[in-house]
Amino acid sequence: MHTAPWVHVVPEQAGLPVDLLLPRTGTAFVTRLDGREMGDADSVFQQFYDGLRLPDHFGWNWNALLDCLRDLTWLPADHYVLIVRAADEALPCDVAGRRLLFGTLLRAGRRWSSTRRPDGTDLSRLVVVLSCTAASAPALREQLRQCEQETAP
Repeated sequence: MHTAPWVHVVPEQAGLPVDLLLPRTGTAFVTRLDGREMGDADSVFQQFYDGLRLPDHFGWNWNALLDCLRDLTWLPADHYVLIVRAADEALPCDVAGRRLLFGTLLRAGRRWSSTRRPDGTDLSRLVVVLSCTAASAPALREQLRQCEQETAP
C-alpha cells in the first residue's frame, strides 16, 4: 500500500525536493517540531501548540489536535508544511499514542486533500515530513502504512 502523498518519511541525511513541499503560488507556513521532545501526549500537544501557534481554546487532547489540524485558519497561509525531526523518537514508550499521532496526521492531511499538478506531482495543502534515522525509516513507513489502513474512510 502506498502511503498518503501528503506524508513523507525522510532519513536524516536524505533530501526531499522542495517542490514537493512548497506551492508554486500562494504563501506557505512551515514549522519544525521535534520528536525527541514528544515523550508523552502532553509534550506532543505542547510541540504542536507552540509550533502551530494553536488557539488558546485548544483542548489538549487528540480530538482537539485533529480539529485544529483540519482548520488552521488562524495561520495566514495557503499551504502548511509540518516537519517533525526525529519522528522515530516520538512517544517511545506509548505505542497506542504513536498510532494516535500518526493517525491524526494522516486524517488531517486527508481533510486538506491532495491535488495532482499537470506534471503528475501530487501536492497537498498540508504536507507532513517525518525525519528519522536511515535505520528506522522502514519501520516508520510500516507504522504509517498500518495507521493509514486503520484510518481509511
